[in-house]
Amino acid sequence: MFTGIIQAIGTIAAIESQGEDVRLRVQTGRLDLSDVCLGDSIAVNGVCLTAVELPGDGFCADVSAETLKRTGIGNLKPGNRVNLEKALTPSTRLGGHLVSGHVDGIGEVIARRSDGRSERFTIRATDNLARYIAEKGSICVDGISLTVNAVRGAEFELNIVPHTLQETTMGDFQAGTQVNLEVDIIARYLERLLQGENAAKGDGGGVSLQKLQDYGFVK
Repeated sequence: MFTGIIQAIGTIAAIESQGEDVRLRVQTGRLDLSDVCLGDSIAVNGVCLTAVELPGDGFCADVSAETLKRTGIGNLKPGNRVNLEKALTPSTRLGGHLVSGHVDGIGEVIARRSDGRSERFTIRATDNLARYIAEKGSICVDGISLTVNAVRGAEFELNIVPHTLQETTMGDFQAGTQVNLEVDIIARYLERLLQGENAAKGDGGGVSLQKLQDYGFVK
């Protein structure tokens, strides 16, 4: 588990194809690796990866075909900057929100404009993720825990302060940039729970007004 509070910006040092999988080597910059062991989890642009080598200036991780299909990891090239966060511990400050590092889909930045000293971004999610994104709710974008400022259909807005622009890769974002999205984990489990017995039958059908009434959420 992670918090979505980025600890350092790293750089992709190498990507080695291994059949349908790849091995990623990440130079971690100022990220403290003194407490990292082989097998530990590190989030790279919000994707939970396992350290399989620790060459000294960073770590290596194997990326499966499933992860390549569901995230933007496969689009990375040597030299690209990436957001890094080590897995949380029982004593970690939970400054963001609970993030699993399991990306739900890929979104696209469709607009960026200045808003005072901040920058306002508009991102389009895939249609199947839109129902999990709520105004003033939490969302994880390339591993960054952020608050949703507004929602219009599958598009949502983010107001990003100068500190976040400086300490993450969001300063590099422009219209057309693809980003990893992880929705609030509570929303995903709530939807599954509301399916009740239908969940085991594979025909839960999502959340409906009737279902909310049946469970007492709407009168």
